[in-house]
Amino acid sequence: MSPKYAMGGLFSEKSDVYSFGVLVLDIISGKKNASFYFYDQQLGFLAYAWKLSNEGRALDIVEEVLSDSYSSSEVMTCVHVGLLCILLLRIDQP
Repeated sequence: MSPKYAMGGLFSEKSDVYSFGVLVLDIISGKKNASFYFYDQQLGFLAYAWKLSNEGRALDIVEEVLSDSYSSSEVMTCVHVGLLCILLLRIDQP
């Protein structure tokens, strides 16, 4: 659920974009946004994905089962698209 919708009940195309980004990251990682929490660093799933990306470790988010069956460049593109979609500033969202 888009933070804008959750906080103010505002729904728009941007809410769909946000949800799509969450879904892309869920699929790549095999984790659900709502049930994942990285306790050691007190980060939710989306913040953890941003942290890995900022550290140049975006591929660490990929589900281990997929480790030998994907193209790194294609997964990086998917991670990048997912992260762009979850930007909190609507202006920056695709």
